[in-house]
Amino acid sequence: MKRLLEIRGLRTHFHTRAGVVKSVDGIDIDLDEGEVLGLVGESGSGKSVTSFSILGLIDAPGRISGSVRFRGRELVGAPPEDLRAIRGREIAMIFQDPMMTLTPVLRIETQMVEAILAHEKVSRRAARARALEVLRMVSIPSPEERLRAYPHQFSGGMRQRVAIAIALLHRPALILADEPTTALDVTIQGQILAQMQELVAQTGSAMIWVSHDLAVVEAIADRIAVMYAGKIVEYGPSQPVIAAPAHPYTRGLIDSIPGNTPHGQKLRPIPGMTPSLLALPPGCAFAPRCAYRLDACAAPPPVNGAGGQRWVRCIAPLHAPEDACGTAPPPRAEQTSRSDMGAVQ
Repeated sequence: MKRLLEIRGLRTHFHTRAGVVKSVDGIDIDLDEGEVLGLVGESGSGKSVTSFSILGLIDAPGRISGSVRFRGRELVGAPPEDLRAIRGREIAMIFQDPMMTLTPVLRIETQMVEAILAHEKVSRRAARARALEVLRMVSIPSPEERLRAYPHQFSGGMRQRVAIAIALLHRPALILADEPTTALDVTIQGQILAQMQELVAQTGSAMIWVSHDLAVVEAIADRIAVMYAGKIVEYGPSQPVIAAPAHPYTRGLIDSIPGNTPHGQKLRPIPGMTPSLLALPPGCAFAPRCAYRLDACAAPPPVNGAGGQRWVRCIAPLHAPEDACGTAPPPRAEQTSRSDMGAVQ
């Protein structure tokens, strides 16, 4: 497959009076045409800021540096008019809350037609026909009638389908989906996931699916990038990462999913909280919460498996990066056990 997106050393820092907030701190991502990448992590890990940074949607005091090459074109530092030409047409974004992105006082037809006319010189009749086409693609019932409706006349699931339809208007090469199913109930979430899988396969669009839920990402992504405190800590094909997580943070995310714990036992949440990006601990940012930490974790962790299909940012990974099966071994004698973590919180 042909390389679509290449990110190298991407940094998005917010320069505030209290200090520099390193929301994204030197990440590398490759994405091929038609591929789906799951970007996973807790709130505040830098997932959404990464998506916004790709499109240059960061205002002051934020500053973007590094390289984001899309189809060979450098987006970091590109002129505003070049970015406007790409946004919506070649790279589309689906936001978490459609009520924050759909204009409440305009009919759906107006919003969709204007989105087409902003990038293409076609007649309003042709634009309206395409709007109807994509509404049918996302299974909106009675699309003719729905085009004349306002956003508040739709349910939450239907509004999200409209947002997906708008993202598909120009058949973009890349879709950035920023937790688009978080606010939906489980049944609707499953329908949206199944539909997105079908649409990606049908249109050939690549996608970055941002989520805090590994169970959701596993269902849709070809590869997974796990983020923590502005950095990617584990990266690789979806199934091997889920089956044999190499980073303790990935292991913790999996253990905290309801259904992964034997019946009658309590969930095993990750202890502590995500550190402030203004005051990150020295060395590995996850060390204060890690059940497997070593004294050596006070130094910056190396990247094991760099340059391969799978890698992990950890001094003592639970598995070798190339290992694609098995389960995490128990903590070594010199490591802190999970029962001792109360003193760390």
